Amino acid sequence: MHQALTEAPKGPLGGRWFQLVIGVICMSMIANLQYGWTLFVNPIDEKYHWGRAAIQVAFTIFVVMETWLVPIEGWFVDKFGPRIVVLIGGALCAVAWAVNSVADSLAMLYLGAALGGIGAGGVYGTCVGNALKWFPDRRGLAAGLTAAGFGAGSALTVVPIANMIHSSGYEATFMTFGIGQGVVILALAWFLASPKKGQVPEVTRSAVSQTRESYTPVQMLKTPVFWVMYAMFVMVAAGGLMATAQLGPIAKDFHLDGVPVSIMGLTLPALTFALSIDRVLNGVTRPFFGWVSDHIGRENTMFIAFSLECFGILALNQWGHNPVAFVILTGLVFFAWGEIYSLFPALCGDSFGSKFATTNAGLLYTAKGTASLVVPFANVAVASTGSWQAVFFFAAAVNGIAALLAIFVLKPMRARQITATLPASKLAAEPAQ
Repeated sequence: MHQALTEAPKGPLGGRWFQLVIGVICMSMIANLQYGWTLFVNPIDEKYHWGRAAIQVAFTIFVVMETWLVPIEGWFVDKFGPRIVVLIGGALCAVAWAVNSVADSLAMLYLGAALGGIGAGGVYGTCVGNALKWFPDRRGLAAGLTAAGFGAGSALTVVPIANMIHSSGYEATFMTFGIGQGVVILALAWFLASPKKGQVPEVTRSAVSQTRESYTPVQMLKTPVFWVMYAMFVMVAAGGLMATAQLGPIAKDFHLDGVPVSIMGLTLPALTFALSIDRVLNGVTRPFFGWVSDHIGRENTMFIAFSLECFGILALNQWGHNPVAFVILTGLVFFAWGEIYSLFPALCGDSFGSKFATTNAGLLYTAKGTASLVVPFANVAVASTGSWQAVFFFAAAVNGIAALLAIFVLKPMRARQITATLPASKLAAEPAQ
């Protein structure tokens, strides 16, 4: 859709697109802390016999620390700029995997998870918030490209990590990749900057309804729109986190982890193949659906994506024991899930303005931490029932509910909120979604 914009003067070195590129690369450097985790679960359990459920508590700690502290880190970014927060975050990410490499107790493993979560959250929240500020005219695409770094950033390293775990042990793998990823973040952080007045285009017409006000975090928390968005985020994130954290154990229980799969002339073990494809699709979906939402509206896009996720999870439950179907269907699940990390931040910026975008998006992002609390219960459910069926049905159901909420609750509620804040002269210019 056409957007009429007022051209803005060029920003810092490389302009706003260079800021976006920095954000994407930094996000890709922290991706393995979450998406590479599943490769380490079984090797750790084989060495120490702590049990999957106990080891997966580390994943929950990581996600909770990564998400629930983002509002505080966002406040520092809004006040002091993005550079210092990403510098500290990058250092903590490196230290976290170094701790994991020598962890000989659950307490130490949990410490590494906590440090990694704090560091990754600082990098994640800063880069997404910076994208929202630099691109008020293309929030869906900018947030999607930035989040794609986190979703697809581990795609190129899945095979090297898996191979190094096999050849050198998981301990050396933690140390090597942790330090390497941390160094890249520390180098790029020096170039980050927040936009100053006049350095971003002024949006005068958009296909997506946007508020003309900037809500403070306290004001945002008082709106019903925020809490509906939060509930939806928790629902959809819970199902996806189960898949990302449990894909290794699922493949093992389906007896597929070492089964060779050939697709389009490429042959890999089913789990490695699935992880590689999933990372790519989990990254591609973020700018894709972000771009789509810039044209047809956030809520309409959410309905399509969440419905697709519901179908994908049910299909995985039905046909996932077939190696080829497992690879293809997990790809579909990741494709339909990853877009929440572009749609929800963009929707937050549209609904509550740019001035406090990093803090506000950070508050909404804590929903991922809330959702992570259900991940260990997946192992408990499987242990008690002997099947992943209950987990799949739960994940499919919450996605279906979220799809309906997007269209029938959030969309009209947000339209009323934005209309109430617009001057009468602006009402006629606002396009319907």
